[in-house]
Amino acid sequence: MTLALGMIELYGVPSAVEAADAMCKAARITFVGYENTDLGRITILIRGNIGEVKMAVTAGIESVLKVNGGEILSHHIIPRPHKNLEYVLPIHQSANIAPFNAVIRFPPPLSN
Repeated sequence: MTLALGMIELYGVPSAVEAADAMCKAARITFVGYENTDLGRITILIRGNIGEVKMAVTAGIESVLKVNGGEILSHHIIPRPHKNLEYVLPIHQSANIAPFNAVIRFPPPLSN
């Protein structure tokens, strides 16, 4: 199964850190990394199931608006990126992020 690719492009490191944190907390996604381009433009890259990626991108966008001076430039989701992108772009799964893909286990409910 191909994992969806979610991207948010914004201005500034504080906005990028806030958005990445909110995205990781909002859904079961993997933060793949970021691309820092010219003039403080940063693109955050995440992977996961399409529903989780949609929730994470929405949470990331909302969180950037809370940062003083935070500005979103663009956002997009590719539901099923072509395999060639895995080799060309820095969006692949690696051993460095494998520990963060562990199954999240919630405690059982208190009532039956």
